Amino acid sequence: MALNGCCWIQERILSGNGCGVFLTPRSRSSAAILPRKSTALSFSSSFQFQGFVVDRKQSSFSIQTAAVRHLVGSVTKTEGLRFAVVVARFNEIVTKPLLEGALDTFRKYSVNEEDIDVVWVPGSFEIGIVAERLGKSRNYHAILCIGAVIRGDTTHYDAVANSVASGVLSAGLNSGVPCIFGVLTCEDMDQALNRAGGKSGNKGAECALTAIEMASLFDHYLK
Repeated sequence: MALNGCCWIQERILSGNGCGVFLTPRSRSSAAILPRKSTALSFSSSFQFQGFVVDRKQSSFSIQTAAVRHLVGSVTKTEGLRFAVVVARFNEIVTKPLLEGALDTFRKYSVNEEDIDVVWVPGSFEIGIVAERLGKSRNYHAILCIGAVIRGDTTHYDAVANSVASGVLSAGLNSGVPCIFGVLTCEDMDQALNRAGGKSGNKGAECALTAIEMASLFDHYLK
């Protein structure tokens, strides 16, 4: 509109607090000859919502999340942790070296011998129920389950292997105590022996290390 010989032009200015409309005087001639050039605006503002911080500068946006916590069990802080090891007597030629590997690992990581109980069961099929009872006793921070199931001429292998895996899993879920699966399921005796201290390492030792880490994780973060 015209007022006092000037042409008043609307300008919209965006700021961090919102949008406003202002009237700025301009001469009739300048308004009639050339359109007004757009005004370059510079602003900086920040705001926070639902744990996110948004920084806005020169129309660019970056979102930074709050610090993320990573909960990891320790294998070096073993003081006060107690373990049970459930071992199947069947195929003892395999399960005994697995047990020795587990006990050696516990010693290397400073777990006191008096904090380890070894429970023998007839076969791998019986591991699950014993592990669950031990877990529910609340005397242990983790249960290590050791056994060996080797394929034979019948389908007995499949039934036992599946039942053992399901039993160990159920023991952990039902007791709330980590139950570590250290049961070998092999095609033949050579495969089993190779994994009980042979050229493929000792799975008992590996599972003991897993037991330590899980026990630490639960004890420090997941009580």
